[in-house]
Amino acid sequence: MMTRSSVGALCVSIVLAGCGQKPAPENAAGKAAENQVPSLTFPLQKTTARLQRGQYLTTVAACFDCHSERLWKEPDAPPKPGMLAAGQVYPLEGLPGRLVAPNLTPDKETGIGNASDEDIYKAITQGIGKDGRTLFPLMPYGHYRELSDEDLASIIVYIRTLPPVRHELPKTQLAPPVMASLKPLPPRAGNAPAPDLSDPVKRGAYMGNLGSCFDCHTPVDAKGAPLPGMDYGGGMVLKGPWGEVASANITPDPSGVPYYDEASFVETMRTGKVKGSRKLNVLMPVPYYRNMTDEDLKALYAWVKTLKPVKHRVDNADKPTLCKICGQRHGLGALN
Repeated sequence: MMTRSSVGALCVSIVLAGCGQKPAPENAAGKAAENQVPSLTFPLQKTTARLQRGQYLTTVAACFDCHSERLWKEPDAPPKPGMLAAGQVYPLEGLPGRLVAPNLTPDKETGIGNASDEDIYKAITQGIGKDGRTLFPLMPYGHYRELSDEDLASIIVYIRTLPPVRHELPKTQLAPPVMASLKPLPPRAGNAPAPDLSDPVKRGAYMGNLGSCFDCHTPVDAKGAPLPGMDYGGGMVLKGPWGEVASANITPDPSGVPYYDEASFVETMRTGKVKGSRKLNVLMPVPYYRNMTDEDLKALYAWVKTLKPVKHRVDNADKPTLCKICGQRHGLGALN
């Protein structure tokens, strides 16, 4: 398993690698420089279309998977009743301190009821909290900033309609060196048009970015940097109330998932079972992904088939052993 410090480095490196941009400068207090604060350049009127699209996007992005306390012993580990989007102390082991996924409901005292649209926009696209602090990048703002303006507007409009839940939570408290290393991302350059949904691969890549597939399915080195040539090659070990699980190699290499055809891929994403029998770990947010439309799931499959093959055996059904390729202990590790 990674050390506390390497987990923090992992999350920082993943976000910076994912967005491909340098972070904006910070002052000594870790707050974004004032001249980096963006202004919304598109309107956020509430419309039926935006409400429907926002509900869909927040579902398939599994936003509430992290922002809800969950019943881990129950099938699919659903949110606790009445606590959807009300936040939680994140239960991933090995974090460099206490990480809190905040209350996203519009409660004015404990949620985002007093946050402006711009506050929410900056959090989603730059990782800047309402108080100016840089958010810990387990929140995948490096991916979300790639969404179109219309999709970002839809998300913001929708989450404001969630039922407010009063839920007092402690503040995130991370090791000082980790806090000092966090940098917000720069404002997005210009407006982002709607994605090209006519091309299945481009559509699938857009959905894969929304789902932050890279973050869990790419192994990292001892310093937390994504291993070169191992994109989507699996082996990231994650431990918490879901148990200890290594992410799968989702590339089309023979050691990955070449056995999927479109139908079996869609079936697995709908049921959470491989070939109708082997159940995926509950950490894989199938309860959210299964709500994708057939078109989006088929596009996601088309995109996955284009990923560069990575030879890396990973199987959670086998006893963890040290893997020389990724440096982690996971099933079939010794065979790599």
